[in-house]
Amino acid sequence: MKEIIIATKNRGKVRDFEQLFSKKGIKVKSLLDFPDLPDVEETGTTFIENAVIKAESIVNELNKPVIADDSGLSVDVLGGEPGVYSARYAGPNKNDEENIQKVLHELKGVPSAKRTGRFHCVLALAIPNGKTHVVEGTCEGLITNEPIGDRGFGYDPVFFVKEKGKTMAELTNEQKNEISHRAKALQKLVPLVDKVLLGEEDRDEGVNH
Repeated sequence: MKEIIIATKNRGKVRDFEQLFSKKGIKVKSLLDFPDLPDVEETGTTFIENAVIKAESIVNELNKPVIADDSGLSVDVLGGEPGVYSARYAGPNKNDEENIQKVLHELKGVPSAKRTGRFHCVLALAIPNGKTHVVEGTCEGLITNEPIGDRGFGYDPVFFVKEKGKTMAELTNEQKNEISHRAKALQKLVPLVDKVLLGEEDRDEGVNH
C-alpha cells in the first residue's frame, strides 16, 4: 500500500485525510506516528508560508512524501483574524472551546449580515529530492452567535454554511467533504499525489512557491 505523511498532530485533520485518501488505497500516517520528530516552528505570516515550512521540514526528516496543511478561519469584520493564529487565538494551549469563545466575544453586537468569513486551507506537497507543490481551497460562511452541533473540530460549531443550512459541526463527514476548504484543496492536490506515489513525478516540473 502506498504511504503518505500528513504533517499534523491534529486527529481531526488526520481523519479528514484518511477519509479522502482511503478510496485510493493510500495509507495515511501523521506526526502522531513519529513522536520523536522535533516540532516544526511555524514562523510564516501566511498560510502558504507555514504549510511550506512544515512540509519541507518533515520531508527532510523522513525522506517520504509529505502533505502539510495550514488552515484557519478568517473573519472579515475582524480584519482577517484569527487567520494564521486560528489554532492558538486564545493562547498557546490550542483549546478549541476557548478559541471559539474569543471569536464570539470579538463579534459581540455585530449583526448577522456582517459576520461573514471563510475557512481557508493551503496544502503543500513536498517530495524527496523534488519541488514543493501548493494548492488552496476556501469555504464561505457566516459566524453564528453560539456554537451549534457536535461534529467536526476547531471553529466548525460556529461556522454556518448557507448552501447546507447548517453549521459545519452539524454536517456528516460526507456532507463536509462536499464543500469544505480542505476537500476543495485536496481535489486540486490529488492528481499530484497520484503522480508522486506512482513514481511519475518530473523532477524538472512543479509548482514553485
